[in-house]
Amino acid sequence: MASLTGKIAWVTGAGSGIGQAAAIALAKEGATVVLTGRRRQPLQQTAATIKAAGGKADIKPGDLMKAAAVAKIAKEIAKKYGRCDILVNNAGLNILDRSWAKLTPAGAEQVIDGNLSSAFYCTSAVLPMMRKQKGGVLIHTSSMAGRNASLLSGPAYSAAKHGVVAMSHTINMEECVNGIRSCVVCPGEVATPILDKRPVPITPAERKRMAQSEDVGDLIRYVACLPPHIVINEVMINPTWNRGYVANLQRGKA
Repeated sequence: MASLTGKIAWVTGAGSGIGQAAAIALAKEGATVVLTGRRRQPLQQTAATIKAAGGKADIKPGDLMKAAAVAKIAKEIAKKYGRCDILVNNAGLNILDRSWAKLTPAGAEQVIDGNLSSAFYCTSAVLPMMRKQKGGVLIHTSSMAGRNASLLSGPAYSAAKHGVVAMSHTINMEECVNGIRSCVVCPGEVATPILDKRPVPITPAERKRMAQSEDVGDLIRYVACLPPHIVINEVMINPTWNRGYVANLQRGKA
């Protein structure tokens, strides 16, 4: 029997990238996966891939930047399944005009709501279910920019992802007595569609050297499959060919 047979996993940002890879990996372990994102069509493609492999997937589109939309989806999950065992808080975004010289209040609001507020809303929505069942695991996609402030990612994204890291740790501090575990994943550069929003375009050759969505998806699967008495509080995952390290080496030789 697969490790997650009978478990209900809610994956946000499941239409592409890390969210899609995580959803497919969790389904292969036997979980019934609830897929959420703003656009229905990408979610349908993820669901089709899961079902073609014999897995179970349910589509629940919604704008996670709106607390009411999150609450509605969580209520539907509770009504249909009676539980939520795994939350993968992966939905996120960035913008082109991200430097302080170009960042507007509207841009900052979009980035903070898309990366931090949405994670808080989803977390708040599933915790009552997890407390009731005396267990559950939350896995949040932050970033290396959530550990080291990054001009490359921009101030709003860095601030939001730092917030996700802090949020995850406080869940463990408060909810460990309820058997609830929280892990924050901090990836370096991953070849996902969010790279299309970089001010300086990323070449196909550079993308091939980066971590891939499937790499992070498999890490999320591993965390979700851990026994209930173990939590990985925080984990970093990076490409071996780390462009930041390589740039520092080259500057050191100059």
